[in-house]
Amino acid sequence: MIHKQTKRPIVLIALVLSMFMAAIEGTIIATAMPDIVSDLGGFTLYSWVFSSFLLMQAVTIMVYGKLADLFGRKPVFIIGVVIFLTGSLLCGFAETMTALIVFRLIQGLGAGAIHPMVTTMVGDMYNVEERAKVQGYLASVWGISSVAGPLLGGMIVQYIDWAWIFWLNIPLGLIGLAGVILFFHEKVDKEQKTIDYLGTSFFFIAISSLIIVFVQAGTNWSWLSLETIGLIALFIICISLFIWQEKRCVAPMMPIYLWKNKLMVVANIATLLSGMIILGLTTFLPTYVQGVMGETAVAAGFTLSTLSIGWPISSTIAGHLVLRIGFRRTAFLGGIALFIGTFLFFLLDAEKGAIYAGFSSFIVGIGMGLTSTTFIVAIQNSVSWQERGSATSLNMFMRIIGSAIGTALLGGILNLRLQQYYQQAGNNDMPDTDAILNDGLREKIPSETLILMQDGLTYAIHTVFFGLFLIGTLTFIVLCFFPKDTVTHK
Repeated sequence: MIHKQTKRPIVLIALVLSMFMAAIEGTIIATAMPDIVSDLGGFTLYSWVFSSFLLMQAVTIMVYGKLADLFGRKPVFIIGVVIFLTGSLLCGFAETMTALIVFRLIQGLGAGAIHPMVTTMVGDMYNVEERAKVQGYLASVWGISSVAGPLLGGMIVQYIDWAWIFWLNIPLGLIGLAGVILFFHEKVDKEQKTIDYLGTSFFFIAISSLIIVFVQAGTNWSWLSLETIGLIALFIICISLFIWQEKRCVAPMMPIYLWKNKLMVVANIATLLSGMIILGLTTFLPTYVQGVMGETAVAAGFTLSTLSIGWPISSTIAGHLVLRIGFRRTAFLGGIALFIGTFLFFLLDAEKGAIYAGFSSFIVGIGMGLTSTTFIVAIQNSVSWQERGSATSLNMFMRIIGSAIGTALLGGILNLRLQQYYQQAGNNDMPDTDAILNDGLREKIPSETLILMQDGLTYAIHTVFFGLFLIGTLTFIVLCFFPKDTVTHK
């Protein structure tokens, strides 16, 4: 479907820059948040700076995928980048935390198009042999951004101004836009297009309700509060109406028949589960390393950076393996790595140290790289051009939802176990866990209280690691059902 005049090397560079721009936005802001809060205030809205970006990605990613199948990848990519750059420019000028959250919503609205379009356009430009390798290289962008993001964010905050963590996107985005506008060419059918407005509306309301529940419940709201129960009821109603609409619609936003494809079902369920694993580690491993092991923030960062190293390395290897041993065996190897990695975390204790934790993260990263690249290439190879955007977006959507579920579920388990531990210890008032993560404040905590807090964290986070092991085991079991395949040359 791609004209010969498409200059693939130039377009690939443009797409890599665009993906890096959107990927680093999730990590670069983390180190800048203390400075942003000191300037803008609004600490109570802290989490929504991250959640608003995630929310808009989740609710739009499937919509963009369908629009790309209807109108082509190029216009959707251009619109997404323009919206993202507009949000980035406005974020740098934000004068209140509320304004920053609104502008992050705009950024997320654009990012929802960038991620799936880059992956889909690569799927369009290359045949299966080339695609397997290039998708592996593309996955390296995520590893590099997760390592470089916090470091670059810290340098910008220290030597320039936090606004530049947003404005840095503008030159990258403009280069990406220029490369795609000038050198990417595609042929799109001229037939009349039909957009599923009703289905899109039901989907938007349902997923928005679900994400808000994951963000708010267990922290700002009780799980049995009127707000939580109301939003869950709204989700159930709207997702039911969405499925009903998709079954009767001539041009559904998310073709239901995609879920009749065994490969799609297995890959998407495994993607959802692996998304839970990644967010679980990212959220709770640094807390364990600093709070229980008593290590520095640098050591905590090391234990996560090894995951970011293992992921791109194994993604590149997966691009070669799928051509040699097939999709099923490559995905199965990834499932074994996820099982072993989460089992190592289940065995983790304070005496094993940061090196052990870092090695365990590396093994999980290997599992993520082997599975994620295999899933994308296998999915794109199993559908037609007219379905590729929707199928690719669906897989990315499942990872976002998995991340949201993982954060809420494992966070709830952590808080519940902490409360149980302190009650059993005869202390009904939970100590401030934040203090144990700050080197200066930790030194001022009485030794008896410090031991109680460390034992409590050990007890609670070990339960979280056991939960991760169960999820890793379930992922491995799901991948046992990955269909036998042949690499067809589409």
